[in-house]
Amino acid sequence: MTGEGCKDTQKANKNIKQTADVCEECVKEGTHWVQLRVCLTCGHVGCCDSSVGRHATKHFDRTRHPVMAAFPSREWLWCYVHKTYG
Repeated sequence: MTGEGCKDTQKANKNIKQTADVCEECVKEGTHWVQLRVCLTCGHVGCCDSSVGRHATKHFDRTRHPVMAAFPSREWLWCYVHKTYG
């Protein structure tokens, strides 16, 4: 799923330190996640859109941080702004 992507995915910091190894919002709510995503602006870890909470997308909605990566592998990136993989 990798490709050239957009300007946001090209300049994203794939090495940013994550803030957690779990979706802390899911833990607080007592729900379970399917997969995790890490924000490449601040390191926030949230659950994917296949999860009940959709916390990674909610993080983008709150912060406008544009790029997240699959977590923990960081094999692919997603830009919320341009709706493209990188």
